[in-house]
Amino acid sequence: MDSFEINKIVAAVLMVALLVIGIGKLSDIIFYVEKPETPGYAVDVEQVSTASSTTTAAAEEKVDIAALMAMGDIAHGEKVFKKCAACHSIAKGGKNNIGPALYNVVGRKVGIIEDYKYSKSLASYDKEWTLEELNGYLTKPAKWIKGTKMAFAGLRKEKDRASVIKYLNENSDSPIPLP
Repeated sequence: MDSFEINKIVAAVLMVALLVIGIGKLSDIIFYVEKPETPGYAVDVEQVSTASSTTTAAAEEKVDIAALMAMGDIAHGEKVFKKCAACHSIAKGGKNNIGPALYNVVGRKVGIIEDYKYSKSLASYDKEWTLEELNGYLTKPAKWIKGTKMAFAGLRKEKDRASVIKYLNENSDSPIPLP
């Protein structure tokens, strides 16, 4: 290839580049769009009363545990607990698996099993596993105690939660009296 052909190729590439830039500039002049002063659209939003949302949140937190426990059934709890058994042991003297052993869990302090490494949030959670705490935790663990490493999504059905709580309570040296 001689230098004259190389010059033609370089000139063709430069002409295409100039043509593309020129067409872009020309189209900006022909199709001029005036930009708005403030970009975006105004969206009308109804104001929600904070009093009603606070009342709803308070109603969700205050669960009638006696009515909830009346829904539960120990045999049903044993079936539902199979979801939990993948990570937790319920047998007396059972070993910790991915999660801690749950024998005697109802009524004991949160995060006290010595040979299990709890998440920082659970280890510092200074409460006991009451019926109310278990109900809230089993509803959605990550929401009830933020930072927990338990990846379980939770039990949505009240009957399932009540049944599991009754089953956990039954698997104890001294089950607490249910309301």
